Amino acid sequence: MHMRRTAIAVIALLLLAVTAVRHPSADIRVIAHQVGDPAPRQVTAAIDLGVMAFSLLITWTGKRFS
Repeated sequence: MHMRRTAIAVIALLLLAVTAVRHPSADIRVIAHQVGDPAPRQVTAAIDLGVMAFSLLITWTGKRFS
């Protein structure tokens, strides 16, 4: 009975450790706006597949009509 409780405790700790580990993610950034632009336009997207995640950020400078 003692071995069974120990085995259950070890399995529970292993499952907790697996869920605590952060899954790999890719962070892709395309920065194409001008340095002096105070408000660049941007598009952000994120996809999480459960096993791996992707994050995408694209910025650009819009045309100024002044």
